[in-house]
Amino acid sequence: MEERVVVVDDDAIILKNANVILSEAGFKVTCLKSGRLLMDYIARNPVDILLLDIRMPEMDGFETIRALRDWESEKNREAVPVIFLTANEDSDSEAKGLSLGALDFIRKPFSSEALKIRVRNLIDLICLQRDLHREVAKKTAQLESLSLHVVHTLAKTIDAKDAYTNGHSERVADYSREIAKRYGYDEPGQEEIYMMGLLHDVGKIGVPDTVINKPGRLTDEEFEMIKRHPVIGAEILATVSEMPKLVTGARWHHERYNGTGYPDGLKGEDIPEEARIIAVADAYDAMTSHRSYREIMAQDKVKSEIEKGIGFQFDEKFARIMLEMIEEDTEYTMHE
Repeated sequence: MEERVVVVDDDAIILKNANVILSEAGFKVTCLKSGRLLMDYIARNPVDILLLDIRMPEMDGFETIRALRDWESEKNREAVPVIFLTANEDSDSEAKGLSLGALDFIRKPFSSEALKIRVRNLIDLICLQRDLHREVAKKTAQLESLSLHVVHTLAKTIDAKDAYTNGHSERVADYSREIAKRYGYDEPGQEEIYMMGLLHDVGKIGVPDTVINKPGRLTDEEFEMIKRHPVIGAEILATVSEMPKLVTGARWHHERYNGTGYPDGLKGEDIPEEARIIAVADAYDAMTSHRSYREIMAQDKVKSEIEKGIGFQFDEKFARIMLEMIEEDTEYTMHE
């Protein structure tokens, strides 16, 4: 495909020479006599590179590049690479041009070989940069997809330790994300709390299966083992430096709003906000899942338990959002 080069200069001889040289080199060339004509042209046509004279009547090159960059910003367009054409050896003009976003300068009068080489080299460099950005974006998306797959797999492995839960971590993650969304979290914040919800119980890896699956009442010693899982989870996730907030959900999802939770006995606003959200989602899913000692609780009973927990177990604002979600779930589909 021919690269599209636009040359802007008020000198007809310069335009003619540039057109001949660059057309022979295989470029598709458009010649314009003013900055105003350029602004009209660029609104309707794609441009790969712009050669722009500095000294022109009406709009000089500096005014033109400012107008161009403002237009690109307003329209969310990628910046067109600019090479300034200049007859001066003025270092101040070069510094000013570079500060406005020009990538290079070509002295007038120019030789045909110098013009072709400078334009070709700059276009090749820009193409390489764009290819690199695309490749980085592609690899980043692949890594993010892989990471999410790994997290889902780990969450399922954790849930598999408990014979009485199936998909607990994913449901807690879904409920947490919905509460966060309704509370006003932006999309990245929603995805972050979703990941925290998926891994909130990762510390159960360090608790014996016999304790997790014991059908009867736990001894004090066994309950202390269970209570260790938030600390174990936080220690595991502390090694994931790319996502430091994962620790929050794992360590503090069993804290209670009145300070009677574990492992740290945090109270009220001292409990991180994401953990307060996950605490509501986790309790809801516990009540709406099968257990060895009971079936899924009736929806009215679940609603009553959450209402009773406001201010004691739960932060009111997040419990109210969960209650709103329950009210909307008229067919009672939010359960295991």
